[in-house]
Amino acid sequence: MSQTIASAVRHELLIRKSRFLACVQPVAGRAQALEVVAGLRAEHPGAAHVCWALLAGGDSAAVDDGEPGGTAGRPMLHVLRQQALDGVLATVVRYFGGVKLGAGGLVRAYTDAVAQALLQADKVALLRWHGLHCVLPYALEGAVRRALDAAGARGLQVEHGPLVHMHFEVAGDAGAALRARLDELGQGRIGWPS
Repeated sequence: MSQTIASAVRHELLIRKSRFLACVQPVAGRAQALEVVAGLRAEHPGAAHVCWALLAGGDSAAVDDGEPGGTAGRPMLHVLRQQALDGVLATVVRYFGGVKLGAGGLVRAYTDAVAQALLQADKVALLRWHGLHCVLPYALEGAVRRALDAAGARGLQVEHGPLVHMHFEVAGDAGAALRARLDELGQGRIGWPS
């Protein structure tokens, strides 16, 4: 099962006068990752590089930001993949200290910066949420609401018309069990439009 991290964690690494400011944090996807990277560029205008790697919902990215090709983004991405993470952005802001590290030194620096930050991170199981929609008579609304609360459903939206339409999300593979429970509760009076 994939994991994500609970919150952002930072780590600073000094190597031959260069500062590597690493951060790993949970993100929803590429759009949020790009916002974070833009914020880092604004926050650190004197930095030589803002390199980053992303794994989020099958979307991945590895950006070297001016470092020699394959020496920053890909090693950072490799660390995220090795730890089976998803929904995580790794960034490293580098302030150049005047001493060139060479390709091997850069790979080690970026890898170590992200790995050290991840050592401090709280990893949590990544839950995928699936949307469901059911239609029911008014007489069942209270009982269905209680069943949804008991199942840990979230994002409930209710529309009242001739029938009650409920839209909600359930975690992981709980959808099939919840649907079976509601079918039993409704005794054939709950519909599941696609």
